[in-house]
Amino acid sequence: MNEILDVIIVGGGSAGLSALREVRKHTDRFVIINHGPWGTICARVGCMPSKALIEAANAFHRRNTFEEFGIRGSDQLTLDIPAALQRVRQLRDDFVSSTVKTTEELGERAISGRARLLAPDRLEVNGKELRAHKIIIATGSRPIIPASWNSLSDRLLTTDILFEQKTLPAHMAVIGMGFIGVEMAQALSRFGIKITAFGGNQFAGLTDPQVIATATELLGKEFPLHLGKKADLNLVHEGIQVRAGSVEIVVDRVFAALGRRPNIDHLGLETLGVSLDQHGMPPVNPNTMQIADLPVFMAGDANDQVPLLHEAADEGYIAGINAMRSDPLCFTRRTPLTIIFTDPNIAIVGSRFQTLDPAKTLVGEVHFDRQGRARVSQRNKGIQRLYANAESGRLLGAEMCAPAGDHMAHLLALAIDRSLTVQQLLRLPFYHPVLEEGMRTALRALAAQLPVVNEFDLSMCGTFNTEALD
Repeated sequence: MNEILDVIIVGGGSAGLSALREVRKHTDRFVIINHGPWGTICARVGCMPSKALIEAANAFHRRNTFEEFGIRGSDQLTLDIPAALQRVRQLRDDFVSSTVKTTEELGERAISGRARLLAPDRLEVNGKELRAHKIIIATGSRPIIPASWNSLSDRLLTTDILFEQKTLPAHMAVIGMGFIGVEMAQALSRFGIKITAFGGNQFAGLTDPQVIATATELLGKEFPLHLGKKADLNLVHEGIQVRAGSVEIVVDRVFAALGRRPNIDHLGLETLGVSLDQHGMPPVNPNTMQIADLPVFMAGDANDQVPLLHEAADEGYIAGINAMRSDPLCFTRRTPLTIIFTDPNIAIVGSRFQTLDPAKTLVGEVHFDRQGRARVSQRNKGIQRLYANAESGRLLGAEMCAPAGDHMAHLLALAIDRSLTVQQLLRLPFYHPVLEEGMRTALRALAAQLPVVNEFDLSMCGTFNTEALD
């Protein structure tokens, strides 16, 4: 392949495939290069298999509510862990196959191999040099594993290998209480595995102290949760010894969830002629995906900006469009949205609590322990906190650990994107009885702190002060 290509895409994950979709609309003079298995991180080891595991765990955990519903015999139910894990893999394989089809049809334009940049318009793969007018880097990320933990061998699990396990041991530790760690700790605990969790000072990305307190209290009722101390691991005869502060336990295996590291090692970024930060990362414009003023773009987990699938897809889209233009377009990014699929859901929308000026921000909250629909469905736990501008009443953000938080977060993200005010949101119809009525309670708490817009404003319609109706 001696021609000068229009575009070379390095990485066949979510960002790479999104870029590919745009590039193919304009040219067939491209290649996509991927090192390792084809199929996205999300489909193979991320979003989809983890949610399949969580669904199985929550289905089994639901038995604990049966007695109150009048359903007897729940104590006789058991979980066949090997069968549950087999279903996770079957679903995973189906998801992966659907993504692989995209690149299988490309023939020689899909190259398996490790690429290394030689210049902003050249790279090497499998001993061959390729040239292109534009290059898109979308090499993804991998789990962070401290070098000192390598000696733990197969006793140490990450998402890369968790779903390949045929069964799981009786006692595990989860190290790291970020997005992945919190989800997997609860799910594995609900599988009937004895889980002990350890994390630093951050919990699930939350910044609102009241939401953090509620979330840690709720999850701490399901498994021991130790925060604020670094965990040290040592291989012992009985398994793995975990020490964190005054806590010392021995477990069969450890699940490491310390975050993910961009796959930029040995990529040759130093050949681009731009300054790299202390982590070896070049400057990437988040609105164009362009590296400095070079004909090179970096998208998805590789740029270490917002490691979420919908953001990676957006970044691949932006990179793909701009790789086909002489002058890159600047794109306004979507409202920030993070959802963690714990029970209750943890969600962060728009501006985080810690980024807001307390003097200019109002807070409205609701606790779901007495909310009508939540009580009926035995989901009555959690908190939601909404933030609004103190002068205009415009919704700014939210943090929550709440039932149906994944759905309410989407509604709130739309409201923030459209710059809606608290009063405008309260004009929405809230069907009765739904969990979203809890969100309305938080909005009413905000409205009570704002000036009345109109004496007969429907948004000021008050509560009945009775659980059956509010």
